[in-house]
Amino acid sequence: MFGLELIGKILKILRSNESPNQIAAGFILGMILGITPFFSLINVLIIFVIIIINVNISAAILAYAVFTAVVYLGDPLFNSLGYWLLVNVAFLKPLWTFFYHAPIIPYSSYNNTVYLGSLVVAIFLIWPVFRGVKTFIINYREKYDKRVQNWKWIKALKASKVYSLYERLKFLGD
Repeated sequence: MFGLELIGKILKILRSNESPNQIAAGFILGMILGITPFFSLINVLIIFVIIIINVNISAAILAYAVFTAVVYLGDPLFNSLGYWLLVNVAFLKPLWTFFYHAPIIPYSSYNNTVYLGSLVVAIFLIWPVFRGVKTFIINYREKYDKRVQNWKWIKALKASKVYSLYERLKFLGD
């Protein structure tokens, strides 16, 4: 049931009236939260941004779930990258010293090698993932939405009493 519910939520995001930019921005913010491994000041700021600006929160939650599930495969890479940035790159040492003595910045967990490496990777992924998600949404809406809505099992699901009951209950919950 979880798989069908997830597919339904993805299709609902794709068919929503929000712009592809809003959906892609929500996906990007959720991606950053999912890639960075633990709670820090930067993650709190990203959560506030998700709440305050007009992005698709469902896309952010979906991206967080997807990236949290697969990011542990990249932890050794993130650790190596973070260690390299903190220890081996000499011209960054004054920056790290400044951050360490600043009043709020140490709460950003920049001095954790895994966190720093994952944050750098997330920053480098922002533009390509944003463009990819936006292009996917535009192509889906132009080329594939009508086909998906004409699939027999989608029509059968929408014609069933279970779907109409679900729609009524969903309406009451909103």
